[in-house]
Amino acid sequence: MSDNQATLSDLVILACAQAFRDDGEVMATGIGPIPRLGTAVAKKLWNPALQTTDGECYYGDEPVAPGDRVDVIEGYANYRRIFDALWGGRRHAMVGPVQIDRYGQANISVIGDHDRPKVAMLGARGFPGNSVYHPNSFFVPDHNARVFVEGEVDFVCMAGYNPDRYLNGKPPKDLDLRLIVTNLCVMDFGCPDHQIRVISLHPGVTFDEVQENTGFELGRIGKDIPQTPVPTEDELDLIARLDPHNVRHGILKDNPPVRTPG
Repeated sequence: MSDNQATLSDLVILACAQAFRDDGEVMATGIGPIPRLGTAVAKKLWNPALQTTDGECYYGDEPVAPGDRVDVIEGYANYRRIFDALWGGRRHAMVGPVQIDRYGQANISVIGDHDRPKVAMLGARGFPGNSVYHPNSFFVPDHNARVFVEGEVDFVCMAGYNPDRYLNGKPPKDLDLRLIVTNLCVMDFGCPDHQIRVISLHPGVTFDEVQENTGFELGRIGKDIPQTPVPTEDELDLIARLDPHNVRHGILKDNPPVRTPG
């Protein structure tokens, strides 16, 4: 058993894992070490049918630790197989937007005007198609109003639930945005018109603190917002085994011990 206190990275890994808990046999794509470890935890705890990869080109029979290569190959995860899963809706990705707005429209392309941007980043890449073909969730390591922006994102790469973006006011039928996990809370799209609401607060975090770091008005699941579950000793042991190189500890600023009320 682990004697270590849970850190924020452990808590958010477990929260990310919840996004994949009931998916069944789909390809789980976690972009970045913490979402990737979330897919691994989900596979080991709740959903053994979940298909995880080494982050490059193979499916493994067991989750592959960040920094490692697959030991036992279960199958190839080349572009053809990935796109077959993607187009058929048999993929769930957890991605890291640079900006996201109240309707889930996400940006990874430019900050500022597209013709004369202040910052040029990755470009839209696969976000447009991914957003309408399969479920998507989000991980944001630093919850602030520069990420959760007032109004619309500077460049819409991922389709969201904004009715003004659609001729009949209705988003594509297969648009399925699920969870947002941040260093402060967990959110979903459960408000009217699928706007974002807070569904759990990390220990020691208040709703006001989350709202102060968000550029738009947030909904809430109820008057009393639940606390994000803290990993048990067994879950901490599992996370440590899945991350033997301790990559998770370098992702969140200072990676503090989980705060407790009082």
